[in-house]
Amino acid sequence: MKLSSQEEYGLRCLLQLARQTPGESLSIPEISQAEDISHHNVAKLLRILRQGGLVDSARGQHGGYTLAKPPNQIPVADAINVLGGRLFDDSFCDHFSGDSDNCTHSLAACSVRALWGQVQQAVDQVLAKTTLDDLLRQGHALARKDALLEISA
Repeated sequence: MKLSSQEEYGLRCLLQLARQTPGESLSIPEISQAEDISHHNVAKLLRILRQGGLVDSARGQHGGYTLAKPPNQIPVADAINVLGGRLFDDSFCDHFSGDSDNCTHSLAACSVRALWGQVQQAVDQVLAKTTLDDLLRQGHALARKDALLEISA
């Protein structure tokens, strides 16, 4: 159960778009440079995000990518689901079942599965109520706190 690089980089691309004034777009090279991610990776991520309905694209000289909705209307859960999915999915046990005599795959009999289910439920709740706008505001608050610490040092 780890956050993949696709999910991390995809969120970073979304946050770059969320920082833009409504109506302003960013190109793949601009996002690539701002996040230090290869053009190829940014293009791949934006294609996934566009297919998932989180970003819009426009061609041409003034084209580029924009968010499909305002940042305060895009939960992080939607982004994670489009970019890779849940940390723990019920199908996990289909791939890592162990010895079938010892692993019954039922929540009642498998304490490990129950634990991961509880962790996933807690993660789902946090991601569902956290928007891209929340992440931007948290980032600004941390930057201000860091600046104050530098001034006082």
